[in-house]
Amino acid sequence: EENLYWADSGDLVTVASDTSFYILKYNRDVVSSHLDGGGSVGEEGVEDAFELLHEINERIRTGLWVGDCFIYNNSSSRLNYCVGGEVTTLFHLDRPMYLLGYLANQSRVYLIDKQFNVVGYTLLLSLIEYKTLVLRGDFDRANDILPSIPKEQYDSVAHFLESRGMLEEALDIATDSNYRFDLAVQLGRVDDAKAIALEVQSESKWKQLGELAISTGKLEMAEECLLHALDLSGLLLLYSSIGDAEGITKLASMAKEQGKNNVAFLCLFMLGKLEECLQLLIESNRIPEAALMARSYLPSKVPEIVALWKKDLQKVNSKAAESLADPDEYPNLFEDWQIALNVEATVAPKRGIYPPAEEYMIHSERPNESLVEAFKNMHVQEEEDVHEEDVHDEEELTNENDTVQEVFEDDEAEESQEDAVEVEADGSTDGTIHVNGNDSEEQWGADS
Repeated sequence: EENLYWADSGDLVTVASDTSFYILKYNRDVVSSHLDGGGSVGEEGVEDAFELLHEINERIRTGLWVGDCFIYNNSSSRLNYCVGGEVTTLFHLDRPMYLLGYLANQSRVYLIDKQFNVVGYTLLLSLIEYKTLVLRGDFDRANDILPSIPKEQYDSVAHFLESRGMLEEALDIATDSNYRFDLAVQLGRVDDAKAIALEVQSESKWKQLGELAISTGKLEMAEECLLHALDLSGLLLLYSSIGDAEGITKLASMAKEQGKNNVAFLCLFMLGKLEECLQLLIESNRIPEAALMARSYLPSKVPEIVALWKKDLQKVNSKAAESLADPDEYPNLFEDWQIALNVEATVAPKRGIYPPAEEYMIHSERPNESLVEAFKNMHVQEEEDVHEEDVHDEEELTNENDTVQEVFEDDEAEESQEDAVEVEADGSTDGTIHVNGNDSEEQWGADS
């Protein structure tokens, strides 16, 4: 079964079915042009005569138009009105009722039940007119009507404007602080949102505003908001990102006071305060974790932690407690134990030095190896360097010996060659010099 509800203007019509209803716009000009052109109206009518504006999945019981506003009650016993596709619930009806009509001079809509009881509900004509003008894009006239709408209806108007994507206008009109805050956040107006948050003093709003401030790069405001919200995780992210060691130190104290040991531990760990990390684990009764941490970062503390672990474990399992090894008694069970102690002593003075964040890329390019591995590799490299120097010295000495030997051999060769040369100048009349020991002869002609 389908019902039609025409608006008085003749430009809008509602087609209601058993499951939903459709609001269509009647294109009067298209139909007129078709008829003026000699076109006929067949069973299917004129193409493009109607344009679908909205489809709403509700079953209408009864309905009527007031201007561009469609008022109806549905099968769920709700009295609604629809303007521009936005459905607003006026009242929840306690029994099935039927619409009689709307009296504009009273701004009331009247319904009747099966016992012929008539009930009236207020629906401001000025509100309907305002929304209608906004839909038509006539904002000047809409603003002229706005003062005639009661203040308590402004939030309803703001929701309507928000649904039309007019967030700025909605924020200017809205009166509810929570709603105004949400609009300010959507618009990214951090200062307005902060002013509302100061007024409301809501932890959730401070946290939400802090996230907005971070996303917009307003880090000082973000810190203020997160402090108001006591958002320790957010502060940890902020301080660690900007390398604020002082902020992380304060955050560690705050986290301890509030019992947020996970945040406190991370703060202390980033600050290199490993002894305080161990103490925090012990105070939190995380002794096994403390022992493992000491083994990795503070091996000198392992015997002390193992003693605590044994004492604690003795309460539940004495055999397991006895199986725990103390490196002071069994150093052979702990690989590279002495090296680990040496590394700890070497790096301890550097823990309180915090490189600037701009040096991150330098440190990130370092090889991914533990300090013990680096320490061992360093010694291996030193030994290789010493060995290479020894080999180099031996090679140089060998080269020098070879050079000396070559010099001696050259000298001996020259001496033997000189001995083999005889100058037969005596008795020579032609000035010829004969070199013995050589088949060839070199002659210099003497001037006669």
